[in-house]
Amino acid sequence: MKRIATAVVLLPLIIWMVLRAPPLAFDALLVAVGLIAFYEFDQIAAAQGIVRAGIPGMAAGIALLFAPEPFLVIILIALLAMSLAMLPQDLAKSLPSAGAFVLGVVYIFGAWRSAIGLREINPHWLMIALLVSWAGDTAALYVGKSIGRHKLAPHVSPNKTWEGAIGSVIAGTAAAGIYAHYLIPPAALWGVLAVGAGANIAGQLGDLCESAFKRGANVKDSGTTLPGHGGWLDRIDSSLFSVPVTYAVLKYLLL
Repeated sequence: MKRIATAVVLLPLIIWMVLRAPPLAFDALLVAVGLIAFYEFDQIAAAQGIVRAGIPGMAAGIALLFAPEPFLVIILIALLAMSLAMLPQDLAKSLPSAGAFVLGVVYIFGAWRSAIGLREINPHWLMIALLVSWAGDTAALYVGKSIGRHKLAPHVSPNKTWEGAIGSVIAGTAAAGIYAHYLIPPAALWGVLAVGAGANIAGQLGDLCESAFKRGANVKDSGTTLPGHGGWLDRIDSSLFSVPVTYAVLKYLLL
């Protein structure tokens, strides 16, 4: 019940933010959710004995989000991460700490930068990048419970099945096609379906990756701020993969 109530509150807000909100409000939302998700990622890393990126990591994330030259910023972030990793007395943690610093920044804020670019192309494409994961997650849950027999990645997420994953791809791709038919009519159907399938598969991989991080840290959820959903990172883990993939396919293959 808590999960449904949280979704009922958040869903209209997210849809309005994506489709109608002024750029400043949209950017503010990305910053807020990005910082919370990065903090949760930092906690997962710390649970595995990795030194927290903390405020420098958050500042680097915001810089990546809004920098005019992101490629150069990523290089500078890597140099900063390696420099800070020398500070702890236990130098055996230097390499994993520097790696986690850069990974967390690019993983979360790099994806959100892609969301800004996708929204600039057309807010409806960003909506599709989110929708394919939402529809897919729902289908995977019901298909997996009904007919799921073959485990997808038992060492990472024991409850996920191949049947649920296939149902997710079908539902996510169909949702993309239906949405685009009514709201992006000029888009070629084959392109929409390709984006939908690719984004959904990427989103499922993103969910598995976050599950692997949590399992390695021996934690169930990334946080407790969203009743019934865990933390913000738990809620957006699929989108952190589906949004960049959608943006890349549109920018470099379809437009």
